[in-house]
Amino acid sequence: MEIKQISVFIENKKGRLKKAIDTLSKAEINIRALSIADHTKFGILRLIVSDNEKAKNAFQKNSFVVKENDVIVVEIPDKPNGLNSVLTILDDENINVEYLYAFVGKTDEAIVVMRLKNIEEGIKALKSKNANLLTRTYIDNL
Repeated sequence: MEIKQISVFIENKKGRLKKAIDTLSKAEINIRALSIADHTKFGILRLIVSDNEKAKNAFQKNSFVVKENDVIVVEIPDKPNGLNSVLTILDDENINVEYLYAFVGKTDEAIVVMRLKNIEEGIKALKSKNANLLTRTYIDNL
């Protein structure tokens, strides 16, 4: 149950993040989730959006470097140890989490977006422990 995420490389210069968000706004693309990773000369804006193809085209037309990656999205209890319960499953199977970010949906659950070193193995491990992996349709309907 992979979901496609868009990664946009943004120079660490005044106005570049605003331009990226303006690009999506003008293309009428809704942001479902986002994260920004900061590096010395650039940042990486990671997004789950309403229309990946439209977003990629809009970014490319505005001279942004954009890439699409597979991630998984897991619903976890929004309480102490909620995230740890999922990380324990992955750790027990020696599956590396490259990065993650989270947001809250419509329920009392938290939603975690994860990029794993081995997505197929991660999905298999999480399913075997009845973790609630979310689909693209579910994310679109938040």
